[in-house]
Amino acid sequence: MANQGQDEWTARRRWHAGASTPRWSRQLVAFVAAIALMQLHPSATELTTAATDAVLGLLCLAVFLRFLAIRVNATWKRALWCWVFGLLGLASVLGAVVHGLELSASVVAVLWRPLYLSLGLAVALFLIGGIHDWRGEAAARALLPWAVGIGASFFALTQLLGGAFLIFVIYEATAMVATLAMYVFLSTTGRLAGAGMITLGIGLSIVAAAVQASALSVRLIVPFDHNGLFHLVQLAATAALANGLRRGLETEGPHAA
Repeated sequence: MANQGQDEWTARRRWHAGASTPRWSRQLVAFVAAIALMQLHPSATELTTAATDAVLGLLCLAVFLRFLAIRVNATWKRALWCWVFGLLGLASVLGAVVHGLELSASVVAVLWRPLYLSLGLAVALFLIGGIHDWRGEAAARALLPWAVGIGASFFALTQLLGGAFLIFVIYEATAMVATLAMYVFLSTTGRLAGAGMITLGIGLSIVAAAVQASALSVRLIVPFDHNGLFHLVQLAATAALANGLRRGLETEGPHAA
């Protein structure tokens, strides 16, 4: 009887512990466990693509946290760029999972949806960031709903056309070229600190997009296809962008002259 009572007491403790654990944390643990049981993709280039995607995601997270730590008066601008790097980081993590694990076609199709949505919104917000620095916060705020709508429309279009990657290349190139023109102007006129580095970062991002749209592949100790090479160039682009944006934010801090 004593053992039976102890067993019931132990079972109740376990039940209460499970009930007090948030549902989202239990789902996260289950998801991580499921991922851990999956096999790595057999393709070497897919694995290098996944690895570089993961590094890019970590860099975006580091930039996100660094921007949060900067004391600024332009809090709306800082929040905007945090959203950009947060969405890019999410897309990179999802990309690492898609490329790095041997998943069924149905699972891959599901993961591509939030990935495309993240990229679509990130590109749209990137353009708004350029408009903010070029025309001011009022103009950026007024155009923000339109930009979000364009990003969502891009996502819907990719779903209707079966995830055609060419759509994203055209969409990204259009937004990047427009934003590049803004920061070239800001750099040459000296109106914004860090504009030169931002211009360099955007230029590298355009080069990265061109590499990804190509069939290029090389062996740098390990093999890289066009996706892995895109990530390598994008790492340099992200670092340049983050450096330039940080300088711009810091000049708008509470102690800036």
